[in-house]
Amino acid sequence: MSSIHRITPCLWFDHQAEAAAQFYCSIFEHSRITALTHYGKAGFEFHGRPEGSVMTVSFELDGQTFTGLNGGPVFQFNEAVSLQVNCQNQGEIDHFWSALSYGGDPQAQQCGWLKDKFGLSWQIVPCALNHWMTDPDTAKSQRVMQALLQMKKLDIAALERAFAGET
Repeated sequence: MSSIHRITPCLWFDHQAEAAAQFYCSIFEHSRITALTHYGKAGFEFHGRPEGSVMTVSFELDGQTFTGLNGGPVFQFNEAVSLQVNCQNQGEIDHFWSALSYGGDPQAQQCGWLKDKFGLSWQIVPCALNHWMTDPDTAKSQRVMQALLQMKKLDIAALERAFAGET
């Protein structure tokens, strides 16, 4: 049995929770589906879901627990909530950007943000971004911001050059 986390994000899907969990688990190492629950007869008048269809999927992405809920088309994802992936190097940024944006909305890509094929927003960022943006020398952080605003997928080398004033 997996350990219980105090906070577990719950992602509301129409009917694709299991497919989304499988997709996400295929992208992140140390990830797995841990449990499925199914709709029964009870509550049909409220949920309207076929008996036996997947209600929830519990899964872990790199150790972080999530729940996916097939709750119907009532609610949709939007950019007000996103999942941030902190990357050590450009190879990780390239990997996660390519994998998560596959089949997603290319119009929703800016400043390291993307929207996947399920409509969930992600931020694919270098671990150093917080350091660059909070440097006491505001000229450095402003140069990084200016460079970042010109990018879709983030380019660590270009951001490092902007931070150093080499642009």
